[in-house]
Amino acid sequence: MPDNGRILVLGYGNPGRRDDGLGPALAAALEELFLPGVTVESDYQLTVEDAADVAGHDVVVFADADAVGAEPFSFRRIEAGNGSTFSTHSVSPEGVLGLARDLFGARTEGYLLGVRGYEFNEFGESLSPAARENLARAVEFLAGTLRAHSFREVAAQFRAPAPLAATSQGEL
Repeated sequence: MPDNGRILVLGYGNPGRRDDGLGPALAAALEELFLPGVTVESDYQLTVEDAADVAGHDVVVFADADAVGAEPFSFRRIEAGNGSTFSTHSVSPEGVLGLARDLFGARTEGYLLGVRGYEFNEFGESLSPAARENLARAVEFLAGTLRAHSFREVAAQFRAPAPLAATSQGEL
């Protein structure tokens, strides 16, 4: 990707359902970094309207909470899906890419960042302590990847970062 590529980070999820708010929290943290060439958006869920925003960029990173994924986060490349298959409720990241392709002729590269969350069944606008820790690591990772424009390379070689050093029972 050229150094002047236009990049969109789209964090989505429901901040009122505890760790489901990891996507918007990641977007808010990245927005504070003022990374050149990076547009940051946040929403409750992906919709067909997001295809127009995606089409205006060379790369999009969809960021969402992941209830069963790798800890602290996962990162992978995604391909455009069938853009004409969606519900009125929401669209998948692959569907948004497909709509951007089908409606606007976009060739946007897509990536999915899944930040591991743990508490989704309660209402509240705070993240669990473990999710906050995963979020911090995901923000650090994504900020570095955005600065280096190394999406393909990172996704091709991605392995979840090693867990933080565990505390032995005697140190609790």
